[in-house]
Amino acid sequence: MTEFNGVVPAIAKALQKRGYAELTPVQKAMLDPALAVSDALVSAQTGSGKTVAFGLALAPTLLEGSERFGNAGAPLALVIAPTRELALQVKRELEWLFEMTGAVIVSCVGGMDIRSERRSLERGAHIVVGTPGRLCDHIRRRALDMSELKAAVLDEADEMLDLGFREDLEFILDAAPDERRTLMFSATVPAAIAKLAKSYQRNAVRISTAAEEKQHIDIEYRALMVAPSDRENAIINVLRYYEATNAIVFCSTRAAVNHLTARFNNRNFAVVALSGELTQNERTHALQAMRDGRARVCIATDVAARGIDLPGLDLVIHADLPTNPDTLLHRSGRTGRAGRKGISAMIVPLNARRKAERLLENAGISAAWARPPSAEEVSERDDQRLLADPIFSEAPQEDEQGLVQQLLASHGAEKLAAAFLRLYRTNHSAPEDLLEVTVQDGGSRKRRDNAEPFEPAQRGPREDFGDSVWFSVSVGRKQNAEPRWLIPMLCRNGNVTKREIGAIKMQSEETFVEIAAASAESFLAAIGPNKALERGIRVTKLSGTPDFSRAPSPKPYAGKSSRDERPGDTFREERPNNKFAKAPGAGYAAADNSGQQRQDTKPWSKKPGKPGFDGPRSDKPKFDKPKYDKPKFEGGKSEGAKSERPKYEGKGGAGPKNKFSKKKPG
Repeated sequence: MTEFNGVVPAIAKALQKRGYAELTPVQKAMLDPALAVSDALVSAQTGSGKTVAFGLALAPTLLEGSERFGNAGAPLALVIAPTRELALQVKRELEWLFEMTGAVIVSCVGGMDIRSERRSLERGAHIVVGTPGRLCDHIRRRALDMSELKAAVLDEADEMLDLGFREDLEFILDAAPDERRTLMFSATVPAAIAKLAKSYQRNAVRISTAAEEKQHIDIEYRALMVAPSDRENAIINVLRYYEATNAIVFCSTRAAVNHLTARFNNRNFAVVALSGELTQNERTHALQAMRDGRARVCIATDVAARGIDLPGLDLVIHADLPTNPDTLLHRSGRTGRAGRKGISAMIVPLNARRKAERLLENAGISAAWARPPSAEEVSERDDQRLLADPIFSEAPQEDEQGLVQQLLASHGAEKLAAAFLRLYRTNHSAPEDLLEVTVQDGGSRKRRDNAEPFEPAQRGPREDFGDSVWFSVSVGRKQNAEPRWLIPMLCRNGNVTKREIGAIKMQSEETFVEIAAASAESFLAAIGPNKALERGIRVTKLSGTPDFSRAPSPKPYAGKSSRDERPGDTFREERPNNKFAKAPGAGYAAADNSGQQRQDTKPWSKKPGKPGFDGPRSDKPKFDKPKYDKPKFEGGKSEGAKSERPKYEGKGGAGPKNKFSKKKPG
């Protein structure tokens, strides 16, 4: 039996029942006798067992030497967490840890029925776990009695400050007794956390585990360079390449979460969304689907995924770059927990490489720069997984022998193997063709499918392809057809592989596709009698090689050309040096090479300084303006002299105070 020195006996039994063989560094640090009655500020790696750590620290303070708790009354301990998911997760952890002590643990989180929480508090509780906003509500309504509180725990304190809960935390701590213990747990300790600790802790012991100095040592960081248009396709290939038990994809906005969720659902991924717009019930169901295996991929925003713990989470993908180094560490900390290995893959568009480099440098992380897995690499990885599948090591069961013999007699081993392979590939989403990016310089790129450098919508013929049959597909350039989504569509609907597809020639309204002759009939049978793919795209079998000369001629003025090569621009050909000249009759004065004024234009149509201007008009009609005689002020100077304004003589004077006065003189 494993011994846990310094642990309360009831807690030690719970650890043994849970299968704990050894405590983590932060858990061992909390068993120091010097911390029995002291406050603590603990910083440790995310996923290092902080929940069990503060449970071990709370037990001696709450039990006071007893084996079990007495009747529940006013709460003895309060645990504050930033999000609903984390609060409920902490409650589950404390329930099994304090199972042998008879502790009553109540949760108070936003989104749940506040009336049922109030009734639970009235019945009594030993430990209350909640979010800041809901705890403040219960305190203001006098439903939460803080008079007997012996300890308060702030879990993920840095995240709570980032989310704007500082005022709520101060209100809660001010309502608690002064002689309580205050334990703060945080992945990082920025200046704001240090200031909060100084205000509400007394001679706190600073604990920093050795694992903190090597942040996320069990996480492999990869920065994957992609073309901006290939971001979503790269995420699909990364998910397909690793086939992780659980994976989480981080987005920066709710709209991005909804978009990727719809896209991945269409690609047959078992996916759930986690964003702030969901109700608490929807969020709980989404996380439960990840835990019990009904979903493998969770797409979430930063706020919604803070603090969640998913078992078997082996892969974190940053669909949008994190905004700061702390966010990068918090995102990546969802994997590589409790000694497990994990991968944190950051999708870096070409135009965001500098930003990603600064982000990694500021976070103190060394990442391996690479390209996302190509379609060929994903297919090769699928083949390796299939060959290594343990299902082949199991002997046929007795009730399977009869059907196995019938299948072998009817179809033969080769057909059965081919059918099994098709069935296996049908259950997996087809990988995407990506633009190949040169990681070293981050600039040049070319297509993986050997297309011409300036013709991304074409796929050239393959010399070793052999006999083939041509098909016409009812999409072309005008419908933005591209091989990177057309090839997977043909593979999905026609039960063919990429190797059985030859040249692809894009036209304006249709696309010619070459299919291997051996697979042509099965391709037609797979797409059905309607000869239709997805989105209403139709396929027609051609009797021979199509006529590629039907492609439309290029549009006029396509690309740069000299002025003399532009058809119909005769006026520019006659006067190439005059940048102001336009066609006759256009309203501007046109000058020939000698600088003389053309007579077929209006002479006053140009401003001074421009070619063709010959001075102002001389025939402009003149109008005699009537002379205005100003009325003379009577009582002033003699006739013909300029009148004077009368002086202001005070209130009794006859003249106005100023010229705007309404009072008339005299």
